Amino acid sequence: MTENTQHQSAPTTELPTQYAPADVEGPLYERWVERGYFEADAASDKPPFTVVIPPPNVTGSLHLGHAFEHTLIDALTRRKRMQGHETLWQPGMDHAGIATQNVVERELAKEGKSRQDLGREAFVERVWKWKGESGGQISGQMRRLGDGVAWSRERFTMDEGLSRAVQTIFKRLYDDELIYRAERIINWCPRCLTAISDIEVEYQDDDGELVSMTYGEGEETIVVATTRAETMLGDTAVAVHPDDERYRHLVGREIRLPLTDRSIPVVADTHVDPEFGTGAVKVTPAHDPNDFEIGRRHGLPSLTVMDERAVITAPGPFQGLDRLEARSAIVAALRAEGRIVAEKRPYVHSVGHCSRCKTTIEPRLSLQWWVKVGPLAKAAGDAVRDGRVAIHPQEMEKRYFDWVDNLHDWCISRQLWWGHRIPVWYGPDGEVVCVGPDEELPSGEGWHQETDVLDTWFSSGLWPFSTLGWPERTESLAKFYPNSVLVTGYDILFFWVARMMMFGLYAMDGTPPFRTIALHGMVRDQLGKKMSKSFGNAVNPLDWMDTYGSDALRFTLARGANPGVDVPIGEDWVQGSRNFANKIWNATRFALMNGATVEGELPPAEQLSAADRWILSRLNKTVAEVDAHYEDFQFAKLSEALFHFAWDEVFDWYVELSKTTFFAGGEQARVSGRVLGEVLDVMLRLLHPVVPFVTETLWTTLTGRESLVIAEWPADSGFRDEDAEREIALVQQVVTEVRRFRSDQGLQPGQKVPARIALDGTALAPHEAAIRQLLRLQPEGEGFQATASLPVAGATVALDLSGTIDVEAERKRLTKDLGAAEKEVAQANAKLGNEAFLAKAPDQVVEKIRTRLAKAEAEIARITGQLANLPKA
Repeated sequence: MTENTQHQSAPTTELPTQYAPADVEGPLYERWVERGYFEADAASDKPPFTVVIPPPNVTGSLHLGHAFEHTLIDALTRRKRMQGHETLWQPGMDHAGIATQNVVERELAKEGKSRQDLGREAFVERVWKWKGESGGQISGQMRRLGDGVAWSRERFTMDEGLSRAVQTIFKRLYDDELIYRAERIINWCPRCLTAISDIEVEYQDDDGELVSMTYGEGEETIVVATTRAETMLGDTAVAVHPDDERYRHLVGREIRLPLTDRSIPVVADTHVDPEFGTGAVKVTPAHDPNDFEIGRRHGLPSLTVMDERAVITAPGPFQGLDRLEARSAIVAALRAEGRIVAEKRPYVHSVGHCSRCKTTIEPRLSLQWWVKVGPLAKAAGDAVRDGRVAIHPQEMEKRYFDWVDNLHDWCISRQLWWGHRIPVWYGPDGEVVCVGPDEELPSGEGWHQETDVLDTWFSSGLWPFSTLGWPERTESLAKFYPNSVLVTGYDILFFWVARMMMFGLYAMDGTPPFRTIALHGMVRDQLGKKMSKSFGNAVNPLDWMDTYGSDALRFTLARGANPGVDVPIGEDWVQGSRNFANKIWNATRFALMNGATVEGELPPAEQLSAADRWILSRLNKTVAEVDAHYEDFQFAKLSEALFHFAWDEVFDWYVELSKTTFFAGGEQARVSGRVLGEVLDVMLRLLHPVVPFVTETLWTTLTGRESLVIAEWPADSGFRDEDAEREIALVQQVVTEVRRFRSDQGLQPGQKVPARIALDGTALAPHEAAIRQLLRLQPEGEGFQATASLPVAGATVALDLSGTIDVEAERKRLTKDLGAAEKEVAQANAKLGNEAFLAKAPDQVVEKIRTRLAKAEAEIARITGQLANLPKA
């Protein structure tokens, strides 16, 4: 629907005296949804604009990071819709394999049951039941925020259509030999009992121990060091560098492995750093990725000495112990044999933890399914290098290339029950068959399906095209793929973005999934600290929306959104944005009560006052500025531009300058009323994508039209009037300088003061009434004494302060302040002139003194000026 097809009725000026977001937001959003404003028509001939929601976990709820990201996407899509694009913001949720299974398992534990008690089929049914009853609460919270998504198109990564897409691409990758099964070292979580990918491991510095111990006997003794003494039970070699003279005589010989009845070889491998430690390392191929590669190069056996719960399985006295218990017991046993050379505790080192349950990861040799990422990652890198995809801000490209150019094969199998089960069947005689969605399953005795499911990121990597109906060539796929832009945090550039790039290019014949990747930062507290429940600084955005309104939260988030940069936020900032929403409300209400209208044509320039021409010129410059910032994803800058235009220029200056005109009535008041209506109309349109609720309420009241959601986006008319801008700038200069003087003299803002204003021969002459109104200046009257005279902007403002302030008391106060400032200058100069002090004092101390000196000198200049302007005694 375009602007000229909207329903229009006579505007009403009836607005409540105060804006109450809670009364407006819910009903207004439901009206938008009921009228289908957010839906997207694949048959439309409008140009498409497509954005997908980064699918939140079905277990999740709205946090500030979601609110931040959704605000930015909603602003983009609302603007594009107003610009006439067929706009699709695709909603949906991720099944979140490990997280969801953990939630349901905890629910079962409360009943004294485990998933094994239910069996696989019943457990999966239980998860689906939980999803229907408890999952997806974030959808309701998205409505609270005002997300303009196409709800009729909502998808779930486990629904029938997306499951078909997963099975299809798995089959194609398998047939193209880009998916394979092999034994490799993987990251294993002993708590979640599944493999996890490299990017799902969180590293942190932990206090551990570094133990140095001797292997072998006599001349064959070698000292090795480890932070994981329990893995020595699985050692199958000691490695040294081939050029290390210290150990050359031992290479190829076997030495005794302590606490076991085995001997292990000494091998030479260039991976070993001879300068690190003793230059000799223990090799445990089944429990360390680097050792695994050494083992492959030298044909070493791989001995698994821990089970899936990280309990020791190696025969002997340590069997059955947890890995940490075994670590202490093994060190004690080695100490008893006199083999401990050194122990360092605490030894701080980087340790991997499961990103979901925080358990320490255990490297583990395991038979898993893998994606061969080499050709896929190259295509993902090439798409950015050749300009098919732009990364914004551009400096983030390096991080992207560092990742895709060095990507290891991706372990995609997970030992879970909730997720897309891998579509591979095994036969009784070792047959392996991958089954596509339209293919018959193998039949006969002894066939069974792979028990593992796919990594959650496998299905979410298909999101830009699976949500549009792929693998079918649907009308929606043809219309809305590729996406116009992906808005997401830089923290999942590797998790999600790279996977979508690889799969999109592969599945869609070399067409990337989006044209632009717009990366934003993380939301932090007002001190710049990461928000976390453990830090006690986490915020539920619903609490702030309840207190201040959704618009206030949205505007605060957008106002802090510089591309790729973290966003600090505090409650007082949200409160400030609430004040801005109230200012818009109150000023628009005043304007409507004083004749602001959109009825009729805008009067020609020759009928407009200088203030009218000034505000229209500033309005069009603001339109151009906001458009430029949108195209560059500069949400902070466009929000700041709108804030200052609305509050400073429209409300604090134009409305105030026009009050005398409105109060006088007549033709000029009618003209200014039409100009003010035009300014409010355009300003509310510009603000709408960021603060949709308050602007919708005000705009429909002002214009009588149906909805801002389907209104036309403002265009820069090209109107500029530099002369009017210079003229009003002079008025602003006079008012600002006199206000500053009044404040310095301790006058209250509303206190009236007699004044003589000499404006003859200046561009200010037509504005005397407005200047007097803004400055609360009375006519001179009888007995007027010019006790203070202010020359400013080519004019002179003489004030009679004789009856408004106690001159002698004010002179004493200022003289005392002047003395304090002069003392501060003397002390600072004394220190800065002392060479001995400067030679010893830290740079920051010297700089602090210089700052104090500059501040004191400025204070002296200010006070001296005030004393000069005081009325004569």
